[in-house]
Parts: sequence; structure tokens; C-alpha cells
Amino acid sequence: MRIALIGHGNVGRAFEALLKRQRATYPFEIVGIHTARHGTAYSDGVFGPPVASVEAFLDRAKSEIVAEITTLNPATGEPALSHIRAAFARNLHVITANKGPIAHAYAALREEAGAARVEFRFESTVMDGVPIFNMVRNNLPGVKILGFTGALNSTSKVVVEAMRQGKSMQDGIEAARRLGITEADASYDIEGWDSAAKAALLANVVMGARITPPEVDRRGIGRLTPDRVRELAKVRKTVCLVSRARAHPAGIRVRVRAEVLEDTDPLAAVSGTSNLLLLHTDLMGTVGVAGINSGVEQTAYGLFSDAVDIARTVQF
Repeated sequence: MRIALIGHGNVGRAFEALLKRQRATYPFEIVGIHTARHGTAYSDGVFGPPVASVEAFLDRAKSEIVAEITTLNPATGEPALSHIRAAFARNLHVITANKGPIAHAYAALREEAGAARVEFRFESTVMDGVPIFNMVRNNLPGVKILGFTGALNSTSKVVVEAMRQGKSMQDGIEAARRLGITEADASYDIEGWDSAAKAALLANVVMGARITPPEVDRRGIGRLTPDRVRELAKVRKTVCLVSRARAHPAGIRVRVRAEVLEDTDPLAAVSGTSNLLLLHTDLMGTVGVAGINSGVEQTAYGLFSDAVDIARTVQF
């Protein structure tokens, strides 16, 4: 199938490289790349000036799948949200690693994809491609998700680890940036916006909520100091940015907090770029998924697995 990319940062380049390595078995073809910074390229791979609009790009690229991999806007989900809708309007399947659109408008996008008779996948939006949504969709029939608990932001963990070593918050941010795991604006990680977007997304998809990131009860690690982290370390405790959701009679409550945890707590044990999500269910109790030392390669794989899933679905 033919794929067009909107966005071409670290994840986009890793995705492109993965498609090339897998081409003998999975013959996907990139027929266009559109970016605001580097311009627009088509099948020849040569970047020229950016076309006037995403709509014009999609009309010329003539892809079957669109990969929306621009940067996160937690406040509105734009412009990624409009990019996805432009693809649906042209009856194109969509895969995305962008949390914003699903966190802001999942229910509407699901309906729009259904009306256009196209597939919509987003496995890479949480935990770098670990199969959360595929697991719920395919392996937990009849199960109701009552809530979740997760340590879902890698940058905050790297920052806390740096503080535990006596370094500053900025030192930790720079270390995370060198790993290529920060959002384009690192304050989204520190102030909990990335975690809020993931929490809203998860609640919307697996619990049927209709919540946006600004509605998540959010408190990040911006006020945390190295002295406080070292004091906690002396009593074998640490700070972790934890995302939680619970179903209540009054509705679904979602929050993000910098919580003090014992070093032995499973949420604290996943350090660095590792992440953990626990799903609390009615029939299966609590089940969990973890991604160990994940990064852009795993995020790219999540996009790849979505593309394969769509190809198989369309084929059958």
C-alpha cells in the first residue's frame, strides 16, 4: 500500500527506515512527505518548497494510508486534527503517533472514519508502540475497563533520576533531549501535559470517556527540587508522574500527579525510557503492559504494525 507522511521528525525518519528494511516482506511505498520546516517531497524523495496546504499534498500524493506524525499540541490537538480529517475526507486510512487528536476528539474521529469507510489506528500514541489498544480490542472480549494507573512519561523519569544524582532539572531535561524523548516543548513533559494527553486518550478509547487534556486534573514536577528528591532517596522513596483514571457513578475521573512512591513500587521501578500501564478490569482483575527502554524505534514500529493491520483488514 502507498503511504504519505505528514511530519518527518525523529519518528518519521525511523518509520521510513523501518519500511525500507521490511519492504521485501511488507511492500509499503512512501509516495510523499510533507513538513512545515523541510518542505514537501513526493516519490522521488527530493524536498522542495512546502505545498500550499495539506489538502493539496494529499491530492497529489495519491496515497492509501496517511501517517500523521507532527508534534503534539495538547491544548487543541491542531493542526494534526485537521490533517486527519482531511485524510478521511479523501477516503484515506490514517495511522498516527500524535496524541492530541485522539485526546481531543476520539469519538468524533471514530465516527468520521466509519462514515468514510476507512481504518484509523494509533498504537504509537501511548508507550511507544506497546500493543495496548490491540490487546484490548483483540484479547479482552467482554471485559470492561474500570480504570487505569500508569507511569507514562519518560522525560520526567529521566529528570527525577538526574536530580537524585544531585543534578538540576535542566540537566535532566538536556539528558532526555539527547535521548530524543522530549516533546518539542519540554515543558509539556515537566508540567504534565504529555501525561494528561495520554491519560485523556486512554480514558476516551478504553473507557468511553469524552475528556480533553485541559480537563484532566493535572500537577507536574515543575516545582520539584534536587534537595527534595535526595531527601526522599535517603528513605528509599522517589517521585513519579502518575496517570490515573477511575469510573465513578458521577463519571470518569482522570488525573496526573507527581506522587511520592516507595522505590519498590512497580511504577517507580520502571525507570528511564521504560513505561508501565496497569488496566483495572471487571473480569480479568488488573492486567499490565510494560515497555522496557523504548524509544523512537519502537514508536516507529507501532506505526508499522498499524499499517500492517490496516493492510490485512482491507485485504479481508
